[in-house]
Amino acid sequence: MERGSNGHAIRNIGIFAHVDAGKTTTTEQLLYRSGRIRTLGSVDEGTAQTDSLEVERERGISVRAAVTRFDWSGARINLVDTPGHVDFLSEVERSLRVMDAAVLIVSAAEGVQAQTEVIWQALSEMRIPTLIYVNKMDRIGADAELVLAQIRRLLTPNAVPVQAPIGAEETFTGARSLLAPEELSASSYGTMLTESIAERDEALLTRYLDTGSLSVSELTEHLLPAVREAALYPVLFGASARGIGIEPLLDAMVTLLPAPQGDAQGPLSGVVFKLEKDPIMGRVAYVRLYSGTLRNRDTAMNVTQQTSDKVTQIRTADGKRPEDIGVVEAGDIAAVYGWGRVRIGDIIGSPDFVPGSAQLAVPLLTVQAHWPSDAVYPAVVAALQELADEDPLLDLQWLQEERELHLKVMGPIQIEVLTQLIRSRFGLDVTFGAPSVIYKETPASAGEGYVAYLMPKPCWAILRFAIEPGERGSGLVYSSTARRERLLESYQNEVARRVPEALQQGLRGWEVTDLKVTLVEGEHHVWHTHPLDFVVATPMGIMDGLSRIGTKLLEPIVRFRLSVPEEFGGKAMNELMIMRAEFEPPALHNGRMELEGLLPVATSLDFPARLGAMTKGRGALSTFFHGYQECPPDVVAERLRRGVNPLDHAKYILAARKALSQ
Repeated sequence: MERGSNGHAIRNIGIFAHVDAGKTTTTEQLLYRSGRIRTLGSVDEGTAQTDSLEVERERGISVRAAVTRFDWSGARINLVDTPGHVDFLSEVERSLRVMDAAVLIVSAAEGVQAQTEVIWQALSEMRIPTLIYVNKMDRIGADAELVLAQIRRLLTPNAVPVQAPIGAEETFTGARSLLAPEELSASSYGTMLTESIAERDEALLTRYLDTGSLSVSELTEHLLPAVREAALYPVLFGASARGIGIEPLLDAMVTLLPAPQGDAQGPLSGVVFKLEKDPIMGRVAYVRLYSGTLRNRDTAMNVTQQTSDKVTQIRTADGKRPEDIGVVEAGDIAAVYGWGRVRIGDIIGSPDFVPGSAQLAVPLLTVQAHWPSDAVYPAVVAALQELADEDPLLDLQWLQEERELHLKVMGPIQIEVLTQLIRSRFGLDVTFGAPSVIYKETPASAGEGYVAYLMPKPCWAILRFAIEPGERGSGLVYSSTARRERLLESYQNEVARRVPEALQQGLRGWEVTDLKVTLVEGEHHVWHTHPLDFVVATPMGIMDGLSRIGTKLLEPIVRFRLSVPEEFGGKAMNELMIMRAEFEPPALHNGRMELEGLLPVATSLDFPARLGAMTKGRGALSTFFHGYQECPPDVVAERLRRGVNPLDHAKYILAARKALSQ
């Protein structure tokens, strides 16, 4: 078992859920039962340990991932409480990367909801061992069997109960462990558990079919590796608001979920997954170490930025109660102080041990910031840059000449929260314009782009590009077949660096994607070529090609699942057709109609609000980013170009040379 610098066994566990499934309340109970806090906080009263931002306390929702830690049964548990609302998926995405295991909370009253499915997709793709905790078993409408069937249908057939609930709604008093000898065969839950485990092993299945039962020791022996390999997912039941089911959940977190791997004596390797601002100490970087050891006053290499920074202090990763520990070892998480330039996603030391990350959050909307007077403009720029450092997906676009600031966002709740956050944290009154959809462009056909940048002297850069459409979702695929004796390798490398930049704005002002670009010919001059000539020439060559072959507009598409009472089914299908949705024939379940298909973002921005009114609040919509698809020919969407268009050679060369000489 992996042990930290204090000799504890370690667990790194993320806690995930749809908004209002009781995630923060469950976290409070875990902290309270483990003895980490003396009194229970409340989400409604704004006293929850992991809701530290003013906006979180006011709204009763989690906006940022919060790290806390506690001890249970000899194990040190690093727990990351993640936001439940779909607009803050970027926080969930970053947390998933550094977790070895997860607890997914599903409400017994509401069942599997939109965000639950999105998170599940990532957990299963990344093969993260997960406990599924069915909360709110004491609520009216709570039905354990129904929720379990829904989990197995919508999430995974490999979800298996390890408990049988006692009662439901107001009669719910807890759950019996199915891994106690006298309980195993007492219910359908025991049968489901036994069959799920037996089916995984031929000898075990034969014995089960012959005898009709298996011993608890046999089941436990086969359950543990299956859970840790993310092949089976244990389901537990509770009512966190009343403290029921918390201790069995804690026990399961320690006994069923895996410890981290990693060698404290190995090369340093870690990733920064969260940033905070300390009023005295400055930037705080939350780091997960996969290998090696980091100590106070060590100088660590940031391989992402190619810089070295000294550690001034290492504290426990525990938002409200950090303790100075001075050292963090492989497998553990800590808060590191002293790295003033660090950004989220930066890899510290060797990248060899750091896993990749899932892409859940794809911002599909852009908004422009507005402020009351010129006097606060510099402060607004600084505030938004700081927020973009903490959440890189905001992708701040600062148009200095136009004095404009644009952010990418996930949805309306995120915009409201950003407004509130900027006011409470920076004292600035910033508003945001109406969100607009982020379109993209792609080449309409294959063709060539050419540039001969020979004037005004001294300069010499000749480039010829072959440009052709790529498969949808392929992004940019770049290569070069240009001969090195005609175009030096160093110049070819410069062209390769500049092509992605040149594609940031196409003919309509949107990013150009899903294409193959090949540098087929290039030429430098031994006397006249300046190293920066290819920085100027590349965008001109690329835009020349795009202007010859034209581009098609691409729009973002979401995959949706819509569930409405049957009486609203016809109206819902009509709405979907008006929005240009493509969907499968409807399915009927328990008096409800379920529809699945693809839906353009641009036509459905206000659909969630309209759905609520149309179905008297009884409709349920879940959406997942699907990808970009070609727009119908009648859709027109153009974005104002930033800077000078490379197609205007004279103006562009003048602007580019002036910028490069500064």
